[in-house]
Amino acid sequence: MKLITAIIHPDRLDHVREALIQAHITRITVSRVAGHGRQEDIEYYRGQKIAPSLLPKVRLDIAVNDQFVDITVDTIINAAKHRADKVGEGMIGDGKIFITPLEECIRIRTNERGGTAV
Repeated sequence: MKLITAIIHPDRLDHVREALIQAHITRITVSRVAGHGRQEDIEYYRGQKIAPSLLPKVRLDIAVNDQFVDITVDTIINAAKHRADKVGEGMIGDGKIFITPLEECIRIRTNERGGTAV
């Protein structure tokens, strides 16, 4: 089992959610977060550096069994990417995907454990 965490632009959430549903991945958790990456603009005011402001983002957490990792990741990449001038390339700030091992999953209602609880 793996936990897939994706940080994307808020305006791409509906696209990603619809694409995941089409790929039969329906169990997701969505959180509103703020952060910045490469798209940060360092500003100077009266000679002093001003910390870049945090931008609104959306965090998706999806627990999947191992056979669904590639499908989930590919679906998120294709749906979250803003289209740029070059084919296949997105734009700075399109987001990141993190894949971490998921040691255990327990469904509280039934006490199921492991892959069946996902």
